[in-house]
Amino acid sequence: MLTPHATSEFGALRHVAMRYASDLTPDLDGPDISPVLTRQKATSSWQAYDPATVRTQQDTLIGLLRGRGIEVTLLDAAPGSPVQHYPRDIAFVIDHLLVMARLNAAHRRPETDALAPLLTGAPHVAHLDEGTIEGGDVALHTGTVLVGLGEETSPTGVEALRRALAHHGVDREVRPVHFATHGIVHLDDHFAIVAPGTALIHRDVFPPTELCWFKQHFDLIDVTVAEARAVQTNVLAIAPDTVIIAAGSDRIREQLTARGLQVLTVDYREVTRIPGSLRCTTLPLTRA
Repeated sequence: MLTPHATSEFGALRHVAMRYASDLTPDLDGPDISPVLTRQKATSSWQAYDPATVRTQQDTLIGLLRGRGIEVTLLDAAPGSPVQHYPRDIAFVIDHLLVMARLNAAHRRPETDALAPLLTGAPHVAHLDEGTIEGGDVALHTGTVLVGLGEETSPTGVEALRRALAHHGVDREVRPVHFATHGIVHLDDHFAIVAPGTALIHRDVFPPTELCWFKQHFDLIDVTVAEARAVQTNVLAIAPDTVIIAAGSDRIREQLTARGLQVLTVDYREVTRIPGSLRCTTLPLTRA
């Protein structure tokens, strides 16, 4: 029986769900692309990718995680979904509660079905009743749940999350994070908590009020525009002192190492041809 547990973004990772990329890829340039994707293409790089290469790079990450004693559950395929290898968005764990996301894109909603076998007997599962909210917009901070209000998460979804947490006895403030521009895919492409009191941030996309709050709560490591477009903010902490980053993130690696963190690298160049990376391809279920 799965007993979800996570109180931070950096607690020692014990169990994570992943899903391989399918052979179906998104239509990035056709006449019927959605207005949301049109806006997102203005803030992120979207390029065609080879699914087989993505799966090979996922295997490298899976091997690294399992080599460190982390259980990796591979979710079943989601027919018809071109971005099924980003399970971070379909659910998230806050303390003892597993929250089922409400995905914005209709074609992604079948992705959540693969979680059903894991949820059998799980003691605390929340299904939100309205709005949209995706796991890439959710980050845990001390006593707080940060929720990015980008293109995929709505204020109504944030309110639904507040109600669900209260109903299940989770005592946390839910703090919406606003952006200074339209077209943001998810919060974790521009802000990531990597260790206690330490976070990566792409300042350009946040208004002054949000930057002020971030500066009050974190030692901030700046991410450049080029690094953000290469999805280098989207890292995966697997312990309070250990972070996995994408190969090629050399300047970020130096900044993390200077703060005493162990930095591991994985070649994720094919994965990041659309705006997702290490955090997107992993759904933490249990952290110590």
